[in-house]
Amino acid sequence: MSASPLILLTGASGYVGGRLLRALEDRGRRIRCFARNPEFLKARVSPATDIVKGDVLDRESLRQALAGVSIAYYLVHSMAASGSFEEKDREAAANFGTAAREAGVERIIYLGGLGEDTATLSPHLKSRHEVGRVLRASGVPVLEFRASIVIGSGSLSFEMIRSLVNRLPIMITPRWVSMPAQPIAIQDLVAYLLAALDLPVSAYGVYEIGGPEPISYADIMRAYARHRGMKLRMIPVPVLTPFLSSLWLGLITPLYARIGRKLIESIVHSTVVRDTAALRAFDIRPVGIDDAIQQALANEDREFAATRWSDALSSSGDRPSWGGVRFGSRLVDSRTARVARPPSVAFAPIERIGGETGWYAYDWLWHLRGFLDLLVGGIGVRRGRPDATKLRVGDTLDFWRVEAFEPPHRLRLAAEMRVPGRAWLEFEVTGDEKLSTIRQTAVFDPVGVFGRAYWYALYPLHQLVFSGMLREIVRAAEHETGPALSSTGEIRS
Repeated sequence: MSASPLILLTGASGYVGGRLLRALEDRGRRIRCFARNPEFLKARVSPATDIVKGDVLDRESLRQALAGVSIAYYLVHSMAASGSFEEKDREAAANFGTAAREAGVERIIYLGGLGEDTATLSPHLKSRHEVGRVLRASGVPVLEFRASIVIGSGSLSFEMIRSLVNRLPIMITPRWVSMPAQPIAIQDLVAYLLAALDLPVSAYGVYEIGGPEPISYADIMRAYARHRGMKLRMIPVPVLTPFLSSLWLGLITPLYARIGRKLIESIVHSTVVRDTAALRAFDIRPVGIDDAIQQALANEDREFAATRWSDALSSSGDRPSWGGVRFGSRLVDSRTARVARPPSVAFAPIERIGGETGWYAYDWLWHLRGFLDLLVGGIGVRRGRPDATKLRVGDTLDFWRVEAFEPPHRLRLAAEMRVPGRAWLEFEVTGDEKLSTIRQTAVFDPVGVFGRAYWYALYPLHQLVFSGMLREIVRAAEHETGPALSSTGEIRS
């Protein structure tokens, strides 16, 4: 049995919890995840990580989950819940603190929110502070981090800023955009959560954490626009209340409509670090907003690839709705087809794509796209590939570049033609010796209004070209040398 203390992680399916889970696993820690839906986490954890089903509102499930635990991370909140989230947060914290004390837990590490304890503080931030007090009342030592907004690919605040800037080159801004915050990069936040494991219990208390200096939300949006090479104009208005702002946010960023009002109510309050004790207690020096945004954009593509974005789409193989499926700020066209061949055979036509083979359907449209690219100073109709049958990561493939290559299952291409954004084309093949499924996914990350207009203008052609390409790949696979299936399911040569 390992001497390493057992750590209980709540909120592992959330944004911060998911990043922390990965970091703890990388360090070889003994981890038990506590989740309402364990099946959601099974594909995300290492074989050594345990998952226990339960709910912080269910005291019996908490007792089972906390048995044998030395350290517990409390990363739970109910902001997205309907009804009184404050009452649910209060009850959940009381249940967790009591169960932790009874189980002999040595310490609790909790992530809350910045903000002064005043009568005007938003219900969300008041609840965050109250949860810390309720946990401490249990008698178990609690280290409470209080943070402002988190900057990282996929974080709620960062995606809100991204959506606003990408979709509104001219923005009517309410007063809250001038409110100071002290954003923290997700890497630095995770570093603090990890460092808390080694801090003596005698030093536990409330620590305010954030970037090196306060910055307004308007300046955060300007910084994001600058890193994306976009121009942003803001027209301030004095009368946009939090309620109207939440409606506006829900209209522009529909992903957040459900929690828009609660989020805006928190944004209208200053969330800056007033106590610098964290800089003395921890050997961590958080990066500034420019570095945080740069890290988020750089990590975005790696995370985007690693999380296999096509898995978020329906596996039914139905045609997407007009305009594609929205995935965050990206636009996705994904379709599937089945072929009575094993993956090694089904993947062969995909491996030969481009160059002399062409793109299987409407090659003249691909040539036209390359010619238009040449006219605007792009690489043009660079038809060709280093080898007619073999590919490697980094190879050029007409006006694409091979970004991932895992035969016989996966090929991902990144566009090098001139487009108002970034584009990828990915093929995935799964199956067994009798039947394979080919998933073909095109993704476009638009820059600004023009980028979105570009996608929608070309979408009818995308439907024609992409559906034809997948159909012809299936047909080519059926004519590959190798075993196929008869209509009765028997293998025939």
